[in-house]
Amino acid sequence: MNDLIRLTARQAVDSLKKGDVSPAELIDAAEARIAAVDGKVNALPTRCFERARAAATRLEHPENPGPGYLYGLPMAIKDLVEVAGVRTTWGSRAFENHISIKSDYSVERLEGNGALIIAKANTPEFGAGAQTFNEVFGTTTNPWNTALTPGGSSGGSAVAVATGQVWLADGSDLGGSLRIPASFAGVVGLRPSPGRVATGPRALPFDTLSVNGPMGRTVGDVALLLDAQVGLDARDPLSLPAPSDSYVSVVDRQMALGRLPSRFAGGCRIAFSPDLGLCPVDAEVVAVCEAAMQRLAKLGASVDDKAPSFADAENCFQVLRAINFAASTWPRIKDKQELVKQEVIWNAKKGLDHTGTEIAEARRQQGLLYNRLANFFERHDFLALPSVVAPPFDHRTRYLEEVNGRKFDTYISWLVLTFAVTLTGTPAISLPVGFTKSGLPVGLQLVARPRGEAELLALSAVLEAELDLGTHNLVEPR
Repeated sequence: MNDLIRLTARQAVDSLKKGDVSPAELIDAAEARIAAVDGKVNALPTRCFERARAAATRLEHPENPGPGYLYGLPMAIKDLVEVAGVRTTWGSRAFENHISIKSDYSVERLEGNGALIIAKANTPEFGAGAQTFNEVFGTTTNPWNTALTPGGSSGGSAVAVATGQVWLADGSDLGGSLRIPASFAGVVGLRPSPGRVATGPRALPFDTLSVNGPMGRTVGDVALLLDAQVGLDARDPLSLPAPSDSYVSVVDRQMALGRLPSRFAGGCRIAFSPDLGLCPVDAEVVAVCEAAMQRLAKLGASVDDKAPSFADAENCFQVLRAINFAASTWPRIKDKQELVKQEVIWNAKKGLDHTGTEIAEARRQQGLLYNRLANFFERHDFLALPSVVAPPFDHRTRYLEEVNGRKFDTYISWLVLTFAVTLTGTPAISLPVGFTKSGLPVGLQLVARPRGEAELLALSAVLEAELDLGTHNLVEPR
């Protein structure tokens, strides 16, 4: 069983495809691993092994499965995403006894592509706050140091992957909920372009701020899961067709070439910013990310500091997030406020109070930012920056209140380096690139042009191989 949990997702799927291992054996291996380690990290509080075993007995492999077919690989789904017949709480006491009748569109696609759902991953209430705790299931801790937080809101997903309880997990990302826990837990988390992964039904089906995406221990594993997630779904008005080339094939092709991807004859062009001019960033985090940029330069990248301006990004995001909460969350909680944490209520009420002038200005600022970034991508392949402003912090802290003497105004202000990128609708990945002196992982956030997931994964795979940090190995909670 130990050998099975140490396989990468791609290795596990290859073994399933060859018949060297069965889905039932992988479910057993995952169940044993969860029993052994989850008590220390609380990543997967809801398990549905029997549902997965029943699905495994019904699994019939098509003769010509498409890219991303998973052949009965067990995985976890975030507790913001509904799975038919399974408890879905959104981390809230207001819904702690809710059993989903239907699955989210994204889960339907995954199960149609041979995934077996064995557990739901812990999340903060309604995904708010980027620190994974709630009053239904308690706190998820960081396996690199269980006194610390793994971040959030896909904290349970990141920790389950890092500790080898599952080979893959999904997550969602509005302000950084895939990228922040990926950085803190030392795994890979990709925020795709809006519509790349069809989801729903949603209260706001035309919203581009919140997306679903993949988490894995390696870039190749993330590419595999993304292949299983993508595809057109008429029920999601933003959904995009699957690409003609699978993401796994793009990654493998780039690795065979042994060089960085670029649209320019002179080679790969990357701009690096330590802070986007928005907020102080912990010096150790910056140093680790700068060292990774030096390795990219060694691989032939032209690295400069000509990042576009992200001025007004925080105010813009705060307004748009608040009206999102007012429209999607407030109707669900307005009569249950005594059961909901105050940060969520504050955020929703803030949205209700915004004036038309404030909303119009936020939309205008978002448009200006996107146009500046589009201009930037006419001269560069990628933008690089730290994923988070600081290393993991005490899990008893509700949110990070300051960095380098800068006090944050709200409970989400410390997410600024990820939510600034969210506003642009561009794909972004957090890749482990090193460790602090105390041994905590640090993620580098890489951003590609709109709908540039393929080139983003290709770049990340080459850098991952160059760094060879061993972060794909299982973390034993300590």
